[in-house]
Amino acid sequence: MRWVLPEYIEDILPAEALRIERLRRAILDLFLENSYELVIPPLLEYTDSLLTGTGHDLELRTFKVVDQLSGRMMGLRADITPQVARIDAHLLNRKGVTRLCYCGSVLHTRPANPGATREPIQIGAEIYGEAGIRGDLEVQGLLCAALALSGVRGVRLDIGHVAVFRSLVRAANIAPELEAELFEALQKKDVPGITLLTKKIPSITQKALCLLPELYGGPEVLELAEKRLPKLAELSRALGTLRRLAQACSLPVSLDLAELRGYHYHTGVVFDAYCDAAGDASQPASQPVARGGRYDEVGKAFGRARPATGFSIDLRSLAAAAA
Repeated sequence: MRWVLPEYIEDILPAEALRIERLRRAILDLFLENSYELVIPPLLEYTDSLLTGTGHDLELRTFKVVDQLSGRMMGLRADITPQVARIDAHLLNRKGVTRLCYCGSVLHTRPANPGATREPIQIGAEIYGEAGIRGDLEVQGLLCAALALSGVRGVRLDIGHVAVFRSLVRAANIAPELEAELFEALQKKDVPGITLLTKKIPSITQKALCLLPELYGGPEVLELAEKRLPKLAELSRALGTLRRLAQACSLPVSLDLAELRGYHYHTGVVFDAYCDAAGDASQPASQPVARGGRYDEVGKAFGRARPATGFSIDLRSLAAAAA
């Protein structure tokens, strides 16, 4: 049947296409009004550049093809952020703060979750060259404003910070192999597994790591963390950053100190935005409509590590929730 499309690939029909396009225009206008410059990276480029420094997960999600002109391996982008980092590092090469935004389709070898499309439309904004919390506050505020434009109901933000776990691991000199196992256990919030894995490390670190899965909720989470986690400078700074972000956020906030999404990619704050499912305010969406955080090392692979923070919105999911 010539009209059958591949699994998890579909046409966008008129009503949905119009919703997506209106939302795209409104959000891009918001970005431009806030001094973000639009860039349009290519759909494919050499994998040497596209996947450099992005981690194993993104490589698995990337379609790869051989360039018939050069014989080199190319990839169809699965995420636009690394491309924007390359543009900042090599093509613009500016001093000081640079604000960039983008919108385009990305392709995934497998759906990110059951029922998801393999061709999301990603719209986002990035700040380069701003190392302080001011950049984190700016992108959080911009994300909240973009989500408000969509009219979706029940929007809320989950915020974490990878330095909480990372500082505990470094302080205890935990080997990389054990760190990887602990990372997997924390993602599952597997306290018995964490207890077993940490039986040979110092008691203070073991108790702290076992406590992390329980540190989820409102501002009281930070108070409990300050009382019961070790007094480490990096950890204390992370908790201070989370407090300021939670206080400044215009949306309901949940804090999750075991959140390690993009652990090998992010260097600071990480956040996910959720909303109510389309047409049913009593059912929260199970997957985030937006994700972001700080990734100061993203430009290092391109020879120019710069402070960087930003977010991307799944435009198709957001438009569906707003329907």
